[in-house]
Amino acid sequence: MVLLKNQEGMHAVTDQATTSAKRPARKKKRDLVIDAAARVFAERGYHGASTQDIADLLGMRQASLYYYFSSKESALEEVCAVGAAGFLENAEEIAKQEISPEEKLRALCVSHVVPLETKADYVKAFLRERKWLPTESRRRVGRLSRRIEAIFERVIRDGMRDGSFRKDVKPRLAVLGLLGMLNAVPDWYDKEKQSLQEVSDTFAELALASLRA
Repeated sequence: MVLLKNQEGMHAVTDQATTSAKRPARKKKRDLVIDAAARVFAERGYHGASTQDIADLLGMRQASLYYYFSSKESALEEVCAVGAAGFLENAEEIAKQEISPEEKLRALCVSHVVPLETKADYVKAFLRERKWLPTESRRRVGRLSRRIEAIFERVIRDGMRDGSFRKDVKPRLAVLGLLGMLNAVPDWYDKEKQSLQEVSDTFAELALASLRA
């Protein structure tokens, strides 16, 4: 009986180890699926895309996609959430730094443009296609966007308090105008004509020049 218990215990440990080993592989596969969805939405737009397009890009059956998301709408929500989360993570890291409001605003502007280098599909899908999300999904993604806006606004208010930025500007309007400019970059950016660093530096300087006291 003791031997049997030990064997059962060994089986249990082995099963747990196997399950743990499978988790990274599942996540990697899921990431590949969401990457493919991001590319399809970025290239074709929400209405021009289909789950079959995503499946074709992955070389898998359309039915297999439903293991990862239940519909085209849920795929877009996943993609937009990843895109928004990337912006938010960058903004939160900058907000924590012990630097001046002017330096923070410059860094925020740069961090809002440079993801086009490595996460272009997510950025384009998030900025262009989120308006097609169902109401509740749009609200969830919108909450992430508002947290990003709040960080920009807080930095501008901090700059007003310490005298770096002029006080005759409404912070909320300044943020909406600045993000409108930054969010439009994917619509016209051409890497053959200028680098993202040049674009981000120029836009950061424009923002600072308009706000400096």
